[in-house]
Amino acid sequence: MAELIADPFRAARLVLHLRQEGITDDGVLKAMETIDRGAFVDGPGLDKLAFEDCILPIPCGQIVPRPAVTGQLLQALQIRQVREARILLVGVGSGYTAALAAQLGADVFAMDRYRRLCDAARRRMLELGLGNVAVRHGDGLFGWPERGPYDRILLTGAIDEVPDVLLQQLARGGALIAPFRTADAQHLLRIGADGTQERLAIARPLPPLMDGASKAL
Repeated sequence: MAELIADPFRAARLVLHLRQEGITDDGVLKAMETIDRGAFVDGPGLDKLAFEDCILPIPCGQIVPRPAVTGQLLQALQIRQVREARILLVGVGSGYTAALAAQLGADVFAMDRYRRLCDAARRRMLELGLGNVAVRHGDGLFGWPERGPYDRILLTGAIDEVPDVLLQQLARGGALIAPFRTADAQHLLRIGADGTQERLAIARPLPPLMDGASKAL
């Protein structure tokens, strides 16, 4: 199993910053202190920026969001309120968010439109010894119905319309969380399986979530 904490001092400093950004969930803070974001990037020198409040580039033109944004997404999931939570993650990216959710005790079913990112995420889960993450290449906006229903569905890119097919894969009492675009802003939208909606703040806007599955990458 790979070493999870690369630099305890810098990890503690990150947690302090996250608290200042409004991340108060102790489970989320502990997971982000434990799992090194630098293990999810490959570019030269990028691991040194892992504990900084910055975006990190990954292949296929994708990014690892700022830590505060990742913390807000995880906090909105309220994973610890659900026993043996099952989560559908749309947009696995580097695998960092999936690893954090798994560290919080959830069974994570992650999808991405880029096969290259899926392959890298699977490898990282093995290296970290996280056996409660399954990764699939495909169009996450259609979900993964055969592995549902899900207690939580998280979209890691911005949308302007929530697909009904995803809402149909929510378990009773479940919730979908997505960065939602309006004409002049972006916020986190939390939709319950019962139709209730809640708007939450997001520290920085996220790029759009693209549909379809890439055939070239």
